[in-house]
Amino acid sequence: MPQQQLLSNSSSSSSSSSSDDEILTTTTTTTTTVAKEMDRDVPSAEPSPTLEPKFDHSQQPASYGLPLSSESPFVPSLSYEFSAKRLLPSSSCSFLRPGSKFSGKQTSDRSTYDVHVELKHVDMSESFLCGYLRIQGLTEDHPTLTTYFEGEMIGDKYTFQTRRPEWGSSEKNDFQHWARFPAYRPLATKAKRSDFTYKNFAQREHIFMRWKEYFLVPDHRVKQILGASFEGFYYICFNQASGTVNGIYFHAKSEKFQRLELKHVPERYFGAVEFR
Repeated sequence: MPQQQLLSNSSSSSSSSSSDDEILTTTTTTTTTVAKEMDRDVPSAEPSPTLEPKFDHSQQPASYGLPLSSESPFVPSLSYEFSAKRLLPSSSCSFLRPGSKFSGKQTSDRSTYDVHVELKHVDMSESFLCGYLRIQGLTEDHPTLTTYFEGEMIGDKYTFQTRRPEWGSSEKNDFQHWARFPAYRPLATKAKRSDFTYKNFAQREHIFMRWKEYFLVPDHRVKQILGASFEGFYYICFNQASGTVNGIYFHAKSEKFQRLELKHVPERYFGAVEFR
Protein backbone atom coordinates (compact mmCIF):
# COMPACT_ATOMS: atom_id res chain seq x y z
CA MET A 1 0.00 0.00 0.00
CA PRO A 2 2.61 2.53 0.88
CA GLN A 3 4.64 1.37 -2.18
CA GLN A 4 1.67 1.77 -4.57
CA GLN A 5 1.02 5.17 -3.15
CA LEU A 6 4.65 6.11 -3.74
CA LEU A 7 4.50 4.87 -7.30
CA SER A 8 1.31 6.74 -7.79
CA ASN A 9 2.84 9.92 -6.45
CA SER A 10 5.92 9.40 -8.67
CA SER A 11 3.75 8.96 -11.75
CA SER A 12 1.77 11.99 -10.86
CA SER A 13 4.96 13.99 -10.37
CA SER A 14 6.37 12.78 -13.68
CA SER A 15 3.15 13.64 -15.44
CA SER A 16 3.14 17.07 -13.87
CA SER A 17 6.76 17.65 -14.91
CA SER A 18 5.97 16.62 -18.46
CA SER A 19 3.06 19.05 -18.59
CA ASP A 20 5.27 21.88 -17.31
CA ASP A 21 7.86 21.13 -20.02
CA GLU A 22 5.19 21.25 -22.69
CA ILE A 23 3.91 24.58 -21.40
CA LEU A 24 7.45 26.01 -21.27
CA THR A 25 8.16 24.80 -24.79
CA THR A 26 4.94 26.29 -26.08
CA THR A 27 5.65 29.58 -24.30
CA THR A 28 9.20 29.73 -25.74
CA THR A 29 7.92 28.99 -29.23
CA THR A 30 5.22 31.66 -28.93
CA THR A 31 7.77 34.23 -27.63
CA THR A 32 10.13 33.49 -30.50
CA THR A 33 7.33 33.83 -33.03
CA VAL A 34 6.18 37.15 -31.57
CA ALA A 35 9.76 38.46 -31.55
CA LYS A 36 10.16 37.53 -35.20
CA GLU A 37 6.91 39.31 -36.03
CA MET A 38 8.09 42.37 -34.12
CA ASP A 39 11.43 42.29 -35.95
CA ARG A 40 9.57 42.53 -39.23
CA ASP A 41 7.56 45.56 -38.06
CA VAL A 42 10.38 47.58 -36.48
CA PRO A 43 12.47 49.51 -39.07
CA SER A 44 16.20 49.02 -39.06
CA ALA A 45 18.40 51.67 -37.48
CA GLU A 46 20.39 51.87 -40.72
CA PRO A 47 18.75 54.18 -43.33
CA SER A 48 17.35 52.42 -46.29
CA PRO A 49 19.11 53.30 -49.56
CA THR A 50 15.75 53.91 -51.20
CA LEU A 51 14.91 56.64 -48.65
CA GLU A 52 18.08 58.69 -49.23
CA PRO A 53 17.50 61.84 -51.37
CA LYS A 54 19.15 61.67 -54.72
CA PHE A 55 19.69 64.88 -56.75
CA ASP A 56 20.81 65.00 -60.29
CA HIS A 57 22.54 68.39 -60.34
CA SER A 58 22.72 68.39 -64.09
CA GLN A 59 18.94 68.38 -64.26
CA GLN A 60 18.23 70.76 -61.37
CA PRO A 61 17.29 74.30 -62.45
CA ALA A 62 19.58 77.06 -61.31
CA SER A 63 18.44 79.24 -58.44
CA TYR A 64 17.66 82.73 -59.79
CA GLY A 65 19.93 82.17 -62.72
CA LEU A 66 22.91 80.98 -60.65
CA PRO A 67 24.44 77.49 -60.88
CA LEU A 68 23.82 75.14 -57.97
CA SER A 69 26.68 74.07 -55.75
CA SER A 70 27.68 70.42 -55.40
CA GLU A 71 27.20 70.56 -51.62
CA SER A 72 23.55 71.55 -51.71
CA PRO A 73 21.11 71.70 -54.60
CA PHE A 74 19.44 74.77 -53.10
CA VAL A 75 22.46 77.00 -52.42
CA PRO A 76 23.86 78.99 -55.40
CA SER A 77 27.50 78.31 -56.05
CA LEU A 78 29.97 81.11 -55.32
CA SER A 79 32.05 79.97 -58.26
CA TYR A 80 29.67 81.65 -60.72
CA GLU A 81 31.76 83.19 -63.47
CA PHE A 82 31.00 86.87 -63.96
CA SER A 83 32.17 88.40 -67.21
CA ALA A 84 35.68 89.79 -66.94
CA LYS A 85 34.87 92.35 -69.62
CA ARG A 86 34.21 95.73 -68.06
CA LEU A 87 31.08 97.55 -69.13
CA LEU A 88 32.84 100.70 -70.21
CA PRO A 89 30.75 103.68 -71.24
CA SER A 90 30.45 104.19 -74.99
CA SER A 91 30.97 107.96 -74.70
CA SER A 92 33.80 109.95 -73.18
CA CYS A 93 31.83 112.70 -71.44
CA SER A 94 28.30 113.68 -70.45
CA PHE A 95 27.92 115.89 -73.55
CA LEU A 96 29.02 113.38 -76.19
CA ARG A 97 26.49 110.59 -75.70
CA PRO A 98 23.33 109.19 -77.30
CA GLY A 99 20.41 111.55 -76.82
CA SER A 100 22.51 114.70 -76.47
CA LYS A 101 21.10 117.75 -78.24
CA PHE A 102 22.89 120.81 -79.53
CA SER A 103 21.47 124.07 -80.81
CA GLY A 104 22.97 127.07 -82.56
CA LYS A 105 23.66 128.77 -85.87
CA GLN A 106 25.24 128.16 -89.25
CA THR A 107 26.46 131.41 -90.75
CA SER A 108 27.79 132.51 -94.11
CA ASP A 109 28.62 135.91 -95.52
CA ARG A 110 25.02 136.39 -96.56
CA SER A 111 22.77 134.39 -94.25
CA THR A 112 22.29 132.82 -90.84
CA TYR A 113 20.33 129.61 -90.21
CA ASP A 114 19.10 127.92 -87.05
CA VAL A 115 20.58 124.46 -86.60
CA HIS A 116 19.65 121.69 -84.17
CA VAL A 117 21.57 118.41 -83.79
CA GLU A 118 20.54 115.28 -81.92
CA LEU A 119 22.98 112.42 -81.42
CA LYS A 120 21.48 108.94 -81.73
CA HIS A 121 24.51 106.70 -81.30
CA VAL A 122 28.05 107.24 -79.99
CA ASP A 123 30.78 104.57 -80.03
CA MET A 124 34.19 105.81 -78.96
CA SER A 125 35.82 102.42 -79.52
CA GLU A 126 34.84 102.62 -83.19
CA SER A 127 35.45 106.38 -83.48
CA PHE A 128 31.87 106.72 -84.69
CA LEU A 129 28.67 108.61 -84.03
CA CYS A 130 25.48 109.38 -85.91
CA GLY A 131 22.39 111.49 -85.55
CA TYR A 132 20.05 114.03 -87.13
CA LEU A 133 20.82 117.59 -88.22
CA ARG A 134 17.91 119.97 -88.67
CA ILE A 135 18.39 123.35 -90.39
CA GLN A 136 15.70 126.01 -90.65
CA GLY A 137 15.15 128.79 -93.17
CA LEU A 138 17.36 127.37 -95.89
CA THR A 139 14.73 127.63 -98.64
CA GLU A 140 11.21 129.01 -98.91
CA ASP A 141 9.81 125.74 -100.27
CA HIS A 142 11.41 123.74 -97.46
CA PRO A 143 11.54 125.91 -94.34
CA THR A 144 12.88 122.98 -92.29
CA LEU A 145 15.20 120.27 -93.55
CA THR A 146 16.39 117.29 -91.51
CA THR A 147 19.26 115.07 -92.61
CA TYR A 148 20.83 111.92 -91.24
CA PHE A 149 24.59 112.23 -90.72
CA GLU A 150 27.47 110.06 -89.59
CA GLY A 151 30.62 111.25 -87.88
CA GLU A 152 34.13 109.84 -87.86
CA MET A 153 36.48 110.88 -85.05
CA ILE A 154 40.11 111.68 -85.72
CA GLY A 155 42.26 109.23 -83.76
CA ASP A 156 43.47 105.66 -84.12
CA LYS A 157 41.08 104.87 -86.97
CA TYR A 158 40.77 108.12 -88.92
CA THR A 159 43.39 110.75 -89.77
CA PHE A 160 43.15 114.49 -90.40
CA GLN A 161 43.32 113.70 -94.12
CA THR A 162 39.85 112.87 -95.40
CA ARG A 163 41.03 110.39 -98.03
CA ARG A 164 37.55 110.01 -99.45
CA PRO A 165 37.54 111.08 -103.10
CA GLU A 166 33.73 110.86 -103.27
CA TRP A 167 33.51 113.69 -100.72
CA GLY A 168 35.31 116.05 -103.09
CA SER A 169 38.04 117.19 -100.73
CA SER A 170 41.83 117.10 -101.08
CA GLU A 171 44.67 117.00 -98.60
CA LYS A 172 45.37 120.69 -99.18
CA ASN A 173 41.73 121.54 -98.63
CA ASP A 174 41.69 119.48 -95.41
CA PHE A 175 44.53 121.41 -93.82
CA GLN A 176 43.10 124.74 -94.90
CA HIS A 177 39.92 123.97 -93.01
CA TRP A 178 41.56 122.40 -89.95
CA ALA A 179 43.85 125.43 -89.63
CA ARG A 180 40.83 127.61 -88.83
CA PHE A 181 40.41 125.87 -85.47
CA PRO A 182 42.70 127.31 -82.77
CA ALA A 183 42.82 123.93 -80.98
CA TYR A 184 44.29 122.31 -84.11
CA ARG A 185 47.21 124.70 -84.61
CA PRO A 186 49.58 123.02 -82.09
CA LEU A 187 49.09 119.80 -84.09
CA ALA A 188 49.47 121.33 -87.55
CA THR A 189 53.05 120.24 -88.21
CA LYS A 190 52.65 116.68 -86.89
CA ALA A 191 49.25 116.15 -88.53
CA LYS A 192 50.71 116.55 -92.00
CA ARG A 193 52.89 113.47 -91.56
CA SER A 194 51.41 110.35 -93.15
CA ASP A 195 52.28 108.21 -90.09
CA PHE A 196 50.82 110.61 -87.51
CA THR A 197 48.16 109.17 -85.17
CA TYR A 198 46.12 111.34 -82.82
CA LYS A 199 46.40 108.99 -79.84
CA ASN A 200 44.13 108.96 -76.78
CA PHE A 201 41.77 111.32 -78.56
CA ALA A 202 38.87 110.46 -76.24
CA GLN A 203 40.84 111.74 -73.22
CA ARG A 204 41.67 115.10 -74.76
CA GLU A 205 39.78 118.33 -74.32
CA HIS A 206 39.07 118.67 -78.04
CA ILE A 207 37.83 115.92 -80.35
CA PHE A 208 38.13 116.51 -84.08
CA MET A 209 35.56 114.93 -86.38
CA ARG A 210 34.02 114.93 -89.83
CA TRP A 211 30.23 114.91 -90.08
CA LYS A 212 28.85 113.68 -93.38
CA GLU A 213 25.18 114.13 -94.30
CA TYR A 214 23.77 111.20 -96.26
CA PHE A 215 20.05 111.63 -96.88
CA LEU A 216 16.93 113.54 -95.97
CA VAL A 217 14.60 112.45 -93.20
CA PRO A 218 11.97 111.11 -93.45
CA ASP A 219 12.13 110.72 -97.25
CA HIS A 220 15.57 109.29 -97.98
CA ARG A 221 14.79 109.03 -101.70
CA VAL A 222 15.14 112.79 -102.25
CA LYS A 223 18.62 113.43 -103.62
CA GLN A 224 18.52 117.16 -104.44
CA ILE A 225 16.59 120.23 -103.33
CA LEU A 226 16.68 123.51 -105.21
CA GLY A 227 18.57 126.09 -103.17
CA ALA A 228 19.95 123.58 -100.67
CA SER A 229 22.72 121.04 -100.61
CA PHE A 230 23.60 118.19 -98.29
CA GLU A 231 26.28 116.65 -100.47
CA GLY A 232 29.12 118.23 -98.50
CA PHE A 233 30.41 117.59 -94.97
CA TYR A 234 31.51 119.42 -91.83
CA TYR A 235 34.94 119.68 -90.24
CA ILE A 236 34.18 119.57 -86.51
CA CYS A 237 36.04 120.60 -83.36
CA PHE A 238 34.15 119.46 -80.25
CA ASN A 239 35.08 120.80 -76.79
CA GLN A 240 34.46 118.09 -74.19
CA ALA A 241 34.79 120.51 -71.28
CA SER A 242 32.16 123.02 -72.41
CA GLY A 243 30.05 120.85 -74.73
CA THR A 244 30.40 123.30 -77.62
CA VAL A 245 30.61 122.36 -81.29
CA ASN A 246 32.50 124.44 -83.83
CA GLY A 247 32.39 123.40 -87.46
CA ILE A 248 33.12 124.48 -91.00
CA TYR A 249 30.97 123.29 -93.86
CA PHE A 250 32.62 122.24 -97.11
CA HIS A 251 31.12 121.58 -100.49
CA ALA A 252 32.86 122.31 -103.75
CA LYS A 253 29.84 124.22 -105.13
CA SER A 254 28.84 126.04 -101.93
CA GLU A 255 30.08 129.20 -100.27
CA LYS A 256 33.42 128.53 -98.55
CA PHE A 257 34.04 128.39 -94.83
CA GLN A 258 30.46 128.47 -93.60
CA ARG A 259 30.69 128.29 -89.82
CA LEU A 260 28.67 126.08 -87.50
CA GLU A 261 28.42 127.04 -83.83
CA LEU A 262 26.40 124.87 -81.44
CA LYS A 263 25.95 124.63 -77.69
CA HIS A 264 24.76 121.68 -75.66
CA VAL A 265 21.11 121.81 -74.64
CA PRO A 266 20.86 121.06 -70.89
CA GLU A 267 18.54 118.25 -69.86
CA ARG A 268 17.81 116.10 -66.85
CA TYR A 269 19.18 112.58 -66.94
CA PHE A 270 20.49 109.83 -64.67
CA GLY A 271 23.99 108.44 -64.89
CA ALA A 272 24.78 104.76 -65.27
CA VAL A 273 26.27 102.75 -62.38
CA GLU A 274 28.05 99.40 -62.64
CA PHE A 275 27.93 97.11 -59.58
CA ARG A 276 30.75 94.58 -59.28
